[in-house]
Amino acid sequence: MATPTNLPASFTTGAVLTAAQMNDLRGAFRILQVVSGTTTTTTSTTSATYADTGLTATITPQSSSSTILVLLTQSVYVDVAATDAGFQLVKGSTSLVINAGVAYGTASANLVTWGLNYLDSPATTSATTYKTQMRRIGGTGTVYSQVNSNRSSIILMEVSA
Repeated sequence: MATPTNLPASFTTGAVLTAAQMNDLRGAFRILQVVSGTTTTTTSTTSATYADTGLTATITPQSSSSTILVLLTQSVYVDVAATDAGFQLVKGSTSLVINAGVAYGTASANLVTWGLNYLDSPATTSATTYKTQMRRIGGTGTVYSQVNSNRSSIILMEVSA
């Protein structure tokens, strides 16, 4: 893949890039592929241990030097007896981001959307799966994702190096 290293260090007014320099510029930092996953299936947990939410997507990077931009929105509902909800982004079996306190139970429960942008460097060309997990933190209630068929989505974008 072309890299921007062949571009001039500086430009002057009226400078014209050569065809080779234009090709190098076009190959740098572009989106190589986009993969998405969505779900509206309600999942729930009363456990203090992380459980899958059903939101997942798999991408197979074209280059081991690529990065993966993860964009996600997760529908979260905490009933009145749960103190707090914790969510995490997982790659394979590795936790990448843990967000405790995504939503708090109140006298009238709590419906929120957890949003996350994360840039990962998987350093592989093998299929890589990203997913979200949730757990209850404190209390005795239930934490839900996609309650009432609310949509959650994850978008994976491979960005060339």
